Amino acid sequence: MKARDDAKSIGITAKKEKDFSEWYSQLIIKSGLVDYTSVSGCFAYRPYGYSIWEKIVKEVDARLKKLGVQNVYFPLLIPEKLLKKEQQHVKGFAPEVAWVTEAGNTKLDERLAIRPTSETIMYDSYSKWIRSWRDLPIKYNQWNSVVRWEFKHPTPLIRTREFLWCEGHSAFATRKEAEQEINEMMQLWADVTENLLALKGVSGMKSEAEKFAGALASYSIEYLLPNGKTAQGPDAHFDGQNFAKAFDISFLDKNGKRVYAWQNTWAITTRMIGIMAMVHGDDSGLVLPPRIAPIQAVIIPITFEKNNEKIIAEANKIKKQLEKTVAVSVDDRNEYTPGWKFNEWELKGVPVRIEIGPKDLEKKQAVIVRRDTGKKESINSDKIKAAVEKTLEEMQQSLLEKSALFLQKNTIGAKSLKEVSDAIKNKKMPHGPFCGSEKCEGKVKETEAKSLCIKMEGRKGKCVVCGKESNLAYFGKSY
Repeated sequence: MKARDDAKSIGITAKKEKDFSEWYSQLIIKSGLVDYTSVSGCFAYRPYGYSIWEKIVKEVDARLKKLGVQNVYFPLLIPEKLLKKEQQHVKGFAPEVAWVTEAGNTKLDERLAIRPTSETIMYDSYSKWIRSWRDLPIKYNQWNSVVRWEFKHPTPLIRTREFLWCEGHSAFATRKEAEQEINEMMQLWADVTENLLALKGVSGMKSEAEKFAGALASYSIEYLLPNGKTAQGPDAHFDGQNFAKAFDISFLDKNGKRVYAWQNTWAITTRMIGIMAMVHGDDSGLVLPPRIAPIQAVIIPITFEKNNEKIIAEANKIKKQLEKTVAVSVDDRNEYTPGWKFNEWELKGVPVRIEIGPKDLEKKQAVIVRRDTGKKESINSDKIKAAVEKTLEEMQQSLLEKSALFLQKNTIGAKSLKEVSDAIKNKKMPHGPFCGSEKCEGKVKETEAKSLCIKMEGRKGKCVVCGKESNLAYFGKSY
């Protein structure tokens, strides 16, 4: 057997509280989520990391289909003339667009944008497909990748030049239907992020300066991270008729009158994996919520030469008990010590570890270890299935409660721009009344922060910048 390799190459050497950036870099690389590539700002998703994304895709896709959403696929390359059709939109994305200008040795007649988002290429087709009110609603979604090139300091899974996402693009006959879908999507995102990823955030409407380019209104879920920075999660944009007018997406309504469609866009991205890793991870590695974990339980036989076969047979017996309801694996590699395996699976964040050794075999039991708390329990062999299932459910709930408590403890009120700035310097998420105007947003950004989202209901107060009667908003220094 090999002893545990040099800690520097296997385990995480940085501490989360002391050097968050280095800790996070080691966490996602050493746990096997992603790896660096030769393309600056672009990362390779390794099987372990990609399987987490596959789980998100599966769960989101099932929920979208219940809302009547259909999956489609459109080209990666977008002609420049289409990208320029909606001026607010092109202005918002212009600094981030990567262009294809040559094919082989031949200059192209027109530049082709590598998809930063797909409104323009999709809506060119929508204008041909939508002719009558009977053609509506259209609820289409793409699972793909996009490229956005403008930034200097990439952060793996959080801010990258290419990332994976879903992008939904809906068209409706009435404003009421479009606005109803926005509410449905924000509820769906809350369901997925809380009940799958065990993450609690704040949600609301973006300010005028922070909304999606081309939208009438944008809504998002925002997360406070342990280093005091914030990150935007999934979002939904009410586009009104802006794109419909730019691309002539019009139809004959029930009265025979030609009118423009009402549209929405919405998305969730691989950024959620990074947020999840940052929030739940510890100095030993990832801590994965059971419902998103590719492996929910790992069984580690503690063997010696004289009883190897019996212990491994018992490990496989336990696996058979669990495998119908739990994603379970047996680590029977004989080239590594049990201690080395314990550390590796902790690094990968597997929710439950099951240890079975000679004494356990004699007592007809196994030891269950919970990843987030380290709690150990000796469980009779005939009760392991129930114990593991209970532990997984308790851990899932506990991680969500911990995330909610962290948010609550670190969210504080602010009555002035100075209090907003001071709170952010102290790694808190301040909230206070904010009018949302571009002028006041500019003042907020002078403090190296920005508004994250504005609550559209609840108490009001005087804007922390201008003093105008305003709704409550959250502020942060965002990735």
